Amino acid sequence: MERPTEVRRVGAPVQALIWTGGLLLLLLSVAVAVTIGPARISVPDVWSAVASHLGFGASELSPIRDGIIWNLRMPRTLLAAVCGAGLAVCGTVMQSLLRNPLADPFVLGVSSGASTGAVVVVVLGVGGGAVSLSAGAFAGAICSFALVMLLSHTLGATTDRVVLSGVAAMQLFSALTSFVVMTSADAEQTRGVLFWLLGSLSGVGWSEVALCTAVLAGCLVVCLAHARTLDAFAFGQDAAAALGVDVARTRIVLLCTTALLTAALVSSAGAIGFVGLVLPHAARALTGSGHRRLLPVTALAGAIFLVWVDTLARTVLDPQEVPVGVVTALIGVPAFVLVLYRTRSTS
Repeated sequence: MERPTEVRRVGAPVQALIWTGGLLLLLLSVAVAVTIGPARISVPDVWSAVASHLGFGASELSPIRDGIIWNLRMPRTLLAAVCGAGLAVCGTVMQSLLRNPLADPFVLGVSSGASTGAVVVVVLGVGGGAVSLSAGAFAGAICSFALVMLLSHTLGATTDRVVLSGVAAMQLFSALTSFVVMTSADAEQTRGVLFWLLGSLSGVGWSEVALCTAVLAGCLVVCLAHARTLDAFAFGQDAAAALGVDVARTRIVLLCTTALLTAALVSSAGAIGFVGLVLPHAARALTGSGHRRLLPVTALAGAIFLVWVDTLARTVLDPQEVPVGVVTALIGVPAFVLVLYRTRSTS
């Protein structure tokens, strides 16, 4: 039998210090990350360009330098922050809802479904060019999640059944993706698809930033509204039900919320693993397990983490770019082993 998760309290001054420090560190990380690259750009240049585009004075930067900051690096860096925050929040909710410290946003097969949808659009040309890669990925993610919900409901809708249904969907859509790539894709398409499947933030624009930010904001509000309910789930479904929680309804609402957010992020940035697995554990070490405090701090930690991971991915082998998912895996695997070890030690 699993032990209840200890809900450790953190004082209000410490909590305020963590939030303030996290916000300042995130702003500084974004500003510094935008300066890193072949073109020589300073932090004051970044502030000047941003202020100019927001209507606070005129910038003295050349059009080329202004374009590099505002049209190339800033959207990519901001989307990295949004994706990191969203994946970390999804991981926190999934681990609490399923009472599994190794759960992550892709446990519902959403990533595999998105990959299949993207491959079908790019390789098979479904939609005749009217459907973008992101739209195809989003549709595939929703189809995969619908299959998981159908299977888990048919099998009993317990947390174990949800996880097993997610594993089954993941394997099914991964097999479909491999089949389409092997039978229909040429070498160039295969390379492009595989790069995207490993996670890529290259070529993103403000439309992707706006969409993912809006979805993240809405989903974060839903998750915060269920913070006390998630605290109750730490003691098990029976205890949550005894406290008056509608277990089935809550599970459906939160699973749909995390699936929607994951689908939006994956459709824009590809499959970026380990963020939702590792960051919630790091945030719990700072704030404890109370979700009203944990969720915002996890979002900040995920945003800062992925901003620097993406910066490393695009500069470490310059001019060649490393897929973001490769870097997160290289960092996340040792952390994953540590989580396994701690789970084994406390079981």
